[in-house]
Amino acid sequence: MATDVGELTRVQGLTRVYGDRTVLDGLDLELAPGEFVALLGRSGSGKSTLLRALAGLDGDVAGAGTVEVPGGVSVVFQDARLLPWQRVLPNVILGLPGAERRGRESLAEVGLAGRERAWPNELSGGEQQRVALARSLVREPRLLLADEPFGALDALTRLRMHGLLRRLFEQHRPAVLLVTHDVDEAIALADRVLVLDDGRIAAEQRLDAGASPAETRAELLRALGVTQDGRREKSS
Repeated sequence: MATDVGELTRVQGLTRVYGDRTVLDGLDLELAPGEFVALLGRSGSGKSTLLRALAGLDGDVAGAGTVEVPGGVSVVFQDARLLPWQRVLPNVILGLPGAERRGRESLAEVGLAGRERAWPNELSGGEQQRVALARSLVREPRLLLADEPFGALDALTRLRMHGLLRRLFEQHRPAVLLVTHDVDEAIALADRVLVLDDGRIAAEQRLDAGASPAETRAELLRALGVTQDGRREKSS
């Protein structure tokens, strides 16, 4: 169970088991307040499992360890998960009665002022993800968990959303853990990039450590077992 410990996000000895498969194996992790961390890993490496543990959404999964999070956690998924029978503003303030003003302000922050009464099916995929971001930020979270939120968007829309997310992060300063398969996305957005492998953090790169983006990219690809041309390296 995730517990509230103030501002620090801390995971210690986290293990999660599905059947006979150990997905997370004694994982340790800390996120400082206001830190933007990207998490890379191969498919099935446990990235989404870690996010669910931090969000307190995996109570029926076998495992051990401790998860300590700030009081105030929001999650953004790859699918915007908007209620189709509700207009945009009610989707943003879902579960927050009387928060219409805050909801309008959040929509303005993501560039959707004036779209409060639109239906979700009237929005593009990028606009739906903007609504999802507004819904998360209206709660003023101290920890924002983002599970491949731009994975379903086209390349140009993704670039625009990168700029928006980074700008919103600078304004609100929550701790952010972004799960992504995209090394370039991780480098563009994060202060620190982690690689998850065999249920543990296998590599870490800080983006302010003096290495060039090209050097950082090469190191992260190497940690993922991928060559610069995108091919999987052979095991020795």
